[in-house]
Amino acid sequence: MAGDIERDLGEQPIGKIMALYGLKAQDLVASSTEQITHKMISRAVKGRRLTLNVQSKILNALNKVTGKEHKLNDLFSYKGE
Repeated sequence: MAGDIERDLGEQPIGKIMALYGLKAQDLVASSTEQITHKMISRAVKGRRLTLNVQSKILNALNKVTGKEHKLNDLFSYKGE
């Protein structure tokens, strides 16, 4: 199946960043002003392919809770669909 998109991309850098700050999925969900879920964050850490919109929501939540200015390529080693 040559046209299939690889969906499982391995553990992403966001997992290491969250561990560095001692963050759990709940911390990002609680701090977000946008609608994100624990499942979205879990999928992000595990390397499931997420849309650019979902990636941006997770990025915004992480930046808010850490007070830092991370970029998408700091969190994900692939580009969103």
